[in-house]
Amino acid sequence: MPPVAPMLAKSVTTIPPGASYEPKWDGFRSLVFRDGDDVELGSRNERPMTRYFPEVVEAVKRELPPRCVVDGEIVIATDHGLDFDALQQRIHPAASRVRMLSQATPASFIAFDLLALGEQDLTGQPFAQRRALLVDALADAGPSIHLTPATTDRNLAERWFTEFEGAGLDGVVAKPLELAYLPDKRVMFKIKHERTADCVVGGYRLHKSGPDAIGSLMLGLYRDETLVSVGVIGAFSMARRRELFHELQPLVTEFEGHPWDWAAHLAGERTPRKGEGSRWNNGKDLSFVPLRPARVVEVRYEHMEGERFRHTAQFNRWRPDRDPRSCTYEQLDLPVSFKLGDIVPGLGEF
Repeated sequence: MPPVAPMLAKSVTTIPPGASYEPKWDGFRSLVFRDGDDVELGSRNERPMTRYFPEVVEAVKRELPPRCVVDGEIVIATDHGLDFDALQQRIHPAASRVRMLSQATPASFIAFDLLALGEQDLTGQPFAQRRALLVDALADAGPSIHLTPATTDRNLAERWFTEFEGAGLDGVVAKPLELAYLPDKRVMFKIKHERTADCVVGGYRLHKSGPDAIGSLMLGLYRDETLVSVGVIGAFSMARRRELFHELQPLVTEFEGHPWDWAAHLAGERTPRKGEGSRWNNGKDLSFVPLRPARVVEVRYEHMEGERFRHTAQFNRWRPDRDPRSCTYEQLDLPVSFKLGDIVPGLGEF
């Protein structure tokens, strides 16, 4: 019965031998609970997501066994790959908007583990057995419920790691074949893409502890003459946050003439206005202190979502040798395009 915490994965740098390998889907982790017409979609943090994906609820009723619990990922598939930004827009308080988006950008469910089937609790069974039962259970699924590919061939998993990124997937997951399902335990392994980029520091936000500590540094890359906001870094010790605050004061400037001034925002930039709240976090103040774009930092990132880093980037080192104007999108390593339909036949086709 919900809620159940999903089994988790710990990051490793190489694909381990002797496991079952799957693509790592970039969506919302979800456990699906079905008992006849009763369906619940649980989230990574054990909160219900059922109201946000009515089309997935209906697909579960059509395409999954009458009584089951299935672990997987909710994704939005397009002809250019997975669209995480469209997925985020589904978390909206207005039911009318959720209904509209469920028709305009319908989501799919990628299944990769089976916790229960009928009266049987499968969490104590080895993964190899759960996978075999999942394959049988999803034999008649589709077009909205899909079985993730899996292989025990490590060489094929290496190919997937390289090729599938071009469809918006972000790595490979390795599961020991004898592994029982252990909720909230990091017993699987994930291998994710990691790259570096030299970015311009264009501003900062203050830390919640007070007015003399940096919360996060705002990063930019140049496209032609425009410095585009691409993400943030913020994992610093408290001592370093205070040091950074004092180091950056000589670069503090006015919004007028800054690449992320409010006129640019009103013309469609992603940078928020002073005091504007985040649509994903009510009440969170996203105002920032503008800096002259003079300092360059090398960061680690996994992959891009549109023109921004998909996840928070990580500090690597300062680059005093780099000219800020040389920090452009051209330095980024872009994956080769790959079609979702070549990974899971029919995915994204409605």
